[in-house]
Amino acid sequence: MARVRLAGAARLARWADAALGPGRAGATADGKATLSDATAARAAVDLGLSVARIRADWDTARLAGLVEVHGDSARPGWRLRAWDRDDSAVLRGWVALFDAWSLAFPEPDGFEPAAVAEVVSAMPQVLSLLQLSAGPVPVEQLLDLLRQRVTELRTERCEIAYETGPGQPAGTPRPADPAPAANAPLAPLLDWALRALASVGALTYGDGQATLTPLGSWAVWVKLEQICVAAQSPAGNIEQSAEDMLRGCAQLRPNAARAEYRAWLAARPVGGAVTELIGAARGDDALLRGLAFEALRVVGAPAEPDVRGVVEEPALRPYALLWLAEHDGIDPEDAHEVLTREEATWLWVDTAAAVADHGEAPMLVRHLESAVQPTVPQLLDEVRAVGHPRTVQVLVALAAAHPDPALAKAVRRAAFQVHTGG
Repeated sequence: MARVRLAGAARLARWADAALGPGRAGATADGKATLSDATAARAAVDLGLSVARIRADWDTARLAGLVEVHGDSARPGWRLRAWDRDDSAVLRGWVALFDAWSLAFPEPDGFEPAAVAEVVSAMPQVLSLLQLSAGPVPVEQLLDLLRQRVTELRTERCEIAYETGPGQPAGTPRPADPAPAANAPLAPLLDWALRALASVGALTYGDGQATLTPLGSWAVWVKLEQICVAAQSPAGNIEQSAEDMLRGCAQLRPNAARAEYRAWLAARPVGGAVTELIGAARGDDALLRGLAFEALRVVGAPAEPDVRGVVEEPALRPYALLWLAEHDGIDPEDAHEVLTREEATWLWVDTAAAVADHGEAPMLVRHLESAVQPTVPQLLDEVRAVGHPRTVQVLVALAAAHPDPALAKAVRRAAFQVHTGG
């Protein structure tokens, strides 16, 4: 259903990518994929559609994230790149359109922005009623609920003026004059909201009743589930920054940590959350680097552009390559094969640094067995060559932890050589 609903927008986005991209024949004069009048007319001819249909599909493509507009230029969104291979990208694109329903259909004239904003704020409760009803609901019943919710919103704002009137002692509160929004009739605004939601495919509307489509019912259920997940943050880190949340998860078992990641992610926009997690991964704490990418695994496909964007950063490259390999369907046990020997060694040192900072000595000794090098002398040679900033500290900690005196001596010697530049 989502693919069908967004088919026109996806087709136009692909056309724009192919026909208007910089360097392509027939691109616009400034080399940017802008939807000028000339571009809209050209698209209409190429695709056999009206200009009005082209502009409507373009607006849908923007709202669904199939194209990203930056100033006077546009570029394909990550969802368009993942469209054919990733169903979750399609569903997320439709949910983005669903979230923007109030922008997808022109609002009625003659209403104060505050009145429209009240209705938009109240619609989640209306949608919840439709979802729980699992069938047609009379518009009059929805209107009653809308009135109740709008009244609650106004009460929560406590719009009371403290003025002195005849016969009133100073400071006696009396209601202020009603704002224009308070006098706005809600029936036309509810009609607009239901038409807008119908235009994005969330519900059907007619004959005095409204019914969620299966796609709309699924979307509302997902929203309710996110609220429940966010309310059940097992370790109570939901309001923390990414770095503090990851530190709070460091001592949790993997399943509990993933539940915490899900709760933390459910409480904030995906884009900002991904940016925060990558920022935490760039820090000095190697443990947080590993945990950040575990949280990014919970994010899934929406994190792909940002993860690809850090592949060239030496500190994040091995983590990003492993994440991308698993995202592309490679078994996690085989994903390490995408790393070069040097990248695998760098990751081994980084993980050893996390163990040295936060783990126990036996864990560091066991970590030695996970190295890709078959012998300790070969490992030490390659560790010294890889240039990780924590190499000396890792080797010193390993020498102190290892029970074999001869091996510990060799590791200490390697640490000294790295420290002195030998």
